[in-house]
Amino acid sequence: MMVRNTRRHDLRKPPHHSMKNRAILILAVILLLLVGLVGKLCYLQIVRHGHYVEAASDQHDVTYNLSPERGKIYIQENYLTSTELYPIAINKDFFSVFAIPEDITEPEVNAEKIYLFFHEEKVKHEVEKRLERERKDRLIKAFEEVKNLSEVERPAAEAKAKSDHEALLRDPVFLDFENQKREELIKEQREMLIKKFTEDFSKSDDTYELIEKKIEEDALKKFYLFMLDKTDITPNDLEVKNGSVILLSDNLEIKVPGFSYALTNFRFYPEKNIGANLLGFTSYEDQYQHGKYGLEGFFDQDLFGSVGSVRSERGAGGLVIVNNRQSNDKVNGDSLVLTIDRAAQFTACSKLEESVKKHGADGGSVIIVDPKTGAILAMCSMPDFDPNNYNLVDDISVYNNPAIFDQYEPGSVFKAITMAAALDQGKVTPETTYVDKGQVMIKGWPKPIRNSDFESFGGHGTTNMVQVLENSLNTGAIFAMESIGVKKFSEYVRAFGFGEKTGIELEGEAAGNISNIVGGNVKEVEAATASFGQGITTTPLQMVMSYAAIANGGELLKPYIVKEIIKPNGERSVTTPAPARRVISERTASLLTGMLINVVEKGHSKLMQAPGYYVAGKTGTAQVASSVSKGYSGAYIHTFIGYAPAQSSSFVILTKINNPKGAKYAESTAVPLARDISQFLLNHWQIKKDRTDNIKK
Repeated sequence: MMVRNTRRHDLRKPPHHSMKNRAILILAVILLLLVGLVGKLCYLQIVRHGHYVEAASDQHDVTYNLSPERGKIYIQENYLTSTELYPIAINKDFFSVFAIPEDITEPEVNAEKIYLFFHEEKVKHEVEKRLERERKDRLIKAFEEVKNLSEVERPAAEAKAKSDHEALLRDPVFLDFENQKREELIKEQREMLIKKFTEDFSKSDDTYELIEKKIEEDALKKFYLFMLDKTDITPNDLEVKNGSVILLSDNLEIKVPGFSYALTNFRFYPEKNIGANLLGFTSYEDQYQHGKYGLEGFFDQDLFGSVGSVRSERGAGGLVIVNNRQSNDKVNGDSLVLTIDRAAQFTACSKLEESVKKHGADGGSVIIVDPKTGAILAMCSMPDFDPNNYNLVDDISVYNNPAIFDQYEPGSVFKAITMAAALDQGKVTPETTYVDKGQVMIKGWPKPIRNSDFESFGGHGTTNMVQVLENSLNTGAIFAMESIGVKKFSEYVRAFGFGEKTGIELEGEAAGNISNIVGGNVKEVEAATASFGQGITTTPLQMVMSYAAIANGGELLKPYIVKEIIKPNGERSVTTPAPARRVISERTASLLTGMLINVVEKGHSKLMQAPGYYVAGKTGTAQVASSVSKGYSGAYIHTFIGYAPAQSSSFVILTKINNPKGAKYAESTAVPLARDISQFLLNHWQIKKDRTDNIKK
């Protein structure tokens, strides 16, 4: 019994070593918790210190960005006689109208009114543009159908196509059909827009829908009166003041339920399309206006300036603590003064537009340059656009500046460059002769290369270099090129700046392509065709600068368009023309100028003659390479480049018409355009006359 009692007592008593283990375990857990707590504190206070300071700062600090004012762009009233500047790119506050759908009670009624006020005229205009494009496409298709006829047959066929087209536009049946189509298109657009606005205005939880932006104050007043059906009040009876529209007679604010407005700063181009390809435009990126294309794009950083900021702490209740501010001043952008002459630019653009419309052309360019400095005095191209409404274009390719972007085969205007090289090398003189048979075979090429008048005239017989330019003979250009050899010819072409960008301060310049006449394996036929401006590509700017080198006595200049940069503090940085590069001797330039005067006196550029002045120049009618097949398309580009007065030139002008209809050669398109602009320039700048004899007709 004693034994069993003893055993029962041992079982109930806790063992000593078990209690000790529990204590150790509890202590270990406590230690681990302490270590974890200390680690967490270290992580929060040391490792994540910056994060929490920043988070706390975000709750207490408030930062405002300060937008810089974009620099302006100016042109000159008169390049030669006036220092008066005229702004062509400025900043201006406009009104934006927006809807507050949750406050609109009659969505459909208001949608109809919004359409009538803001969109009815625009829809009509867009429909008219569409019909106009269709008419133009119909004419282009008619010309396409006769493009493969021979050079003898094609002019008559094109004239008939143009006559038929004009007769169609007068046909009552066609006009009735077109009118029905016009009404259907307008109705379709009207219903689509009203439906969209009705849906937008029916959103009960929507507080903002932009209706129209960039409207003037007078238009805002008219909008208020129209929406309120106030026909007995005029815009002059209202005043827009401190965010309200006030009726002056009662000094009471008037409101349009469900609509309001805001004031926003936009870039504004007062001259609209004039020089649009030159200027480019601005658009908003990350709440700031930045430049795209043209001068706006090239000088964006200078025009923009730099953003400033103000940082303050926010106190209790969210109030800003005024005395604890830190500021970083904004820097307004620089302004640009261009070398562009306002009157020359306006005339060039206006005359170009008239010429392109007259000839049903796809587009064109005009460049006017001072041959003594390289300053660009006018630069204009078609098609263009209104940079104030750049987003309304049908084709964004119009943003490019064709005067520097288009690469084309220049045609016979390039013969002057070939002749310059041969004269400069002393291999030909104006009196050097060859026998022209109207065509010539080139080694390695199966077909003869012919003059443009071969079919109608045949060979010209014994011909000198003056007559080569006068009659624009391909065979003569090949003769001059072969007199100096392909390698030397290639060197002169590069020396004149072809195959590389001129470096003008404009976005989007192309280099042209002369790769087929550069290197050691140039095919003879490629050098031959290059001698009269086919098979290589240049830009209009490169071409006009090469003629400027001839006009100024043989030095190639870098063109420039920014005359001055004005800092926000008024400090001015005046452009110094880059050092010129001599490409031909003064004697060569003088001889060639005489030969180019003869072209205007007796050749294909007679319409360029100006009473009291010697004028030098050359035409080019170049085939356009097909974009869909090997060979040429049947379209042509007409170019004229000339300068006056010939012996001491004040300006060099290039006129270029792309794919004109119903006119075979540049003497009927590009030359009259250059004449009209040049006669204006001679009067505008009061340029001294240099001849007294009668003009030869």
